[in-house]
Amino acid sequence: MRIGYGRVSTRDQNPDAQHDALTAADCEQIFIDKASGKLARRPELDKALLVAHRTGDQLVVTKLDRLGRSLANLIELSAQLQQRGVDLVVLDQNIDTSTAMGRMFFQILGSVAEFEHALMSERTHDGLAAARARGRTGGQKPKLTARQARIAQQMYEETGPDGRLVYTVEQIAAEFGVTRPTIYRHLAKLPARTPTP
Repeated sequence: MRIGYGRVSTRDQNPDAQHDALTAADCEQIFIDKASGKLARRPELDKALLVAHRTGDQLVVTKLDRLGRSLANLIELSAQLQQRGVDLVVLDQNIDTSTAMGRMFFQILGSVAEFEHALMSERTHDGLAAARARGRTGGQKPKLTARQARIAQQMYEETGPDGRLVYTVEQIAAEFGVTRPTIYRHLAKLPARTPTP
């Protein structure tokens, strides 16, 4: 069974060209997502993957970039299809994983993805080592300056005539435009103030 899948961005693209190409490629069912961006949900792809589940089924797309959001995502989807015995056919790039050439293409893609990951990891380690050599450590910058942290502490310890605290942590956080955990973290780092007589 041939299952067609296409994807267009929500902004300006029309799915007709992909739909026509998939129909011409003898796809029995066609699923088209209107989604753009790496985090956008793709419910039609989920449906297509549910239908393409038997050995010998083929998932057909017009271009590789219609299927994967990134190289890693493409490799992951390809491996998923391979485990089920489902072949991937890419019309414009003339790729068919039921052939030896098609399978080799995806093995090369997998190697490139691994190499890219190794390079990124190496660059990150080099960057951190260089920063440490300059006396900087990784992690986020503090959200409050030392002065703001002291003011936050004073607000936290301030009591009214009835002996109750004047400000809640939530109010202090809102005052500085940060979250409550940030206030708690900064308060924990500061030494407790000695009350003035």
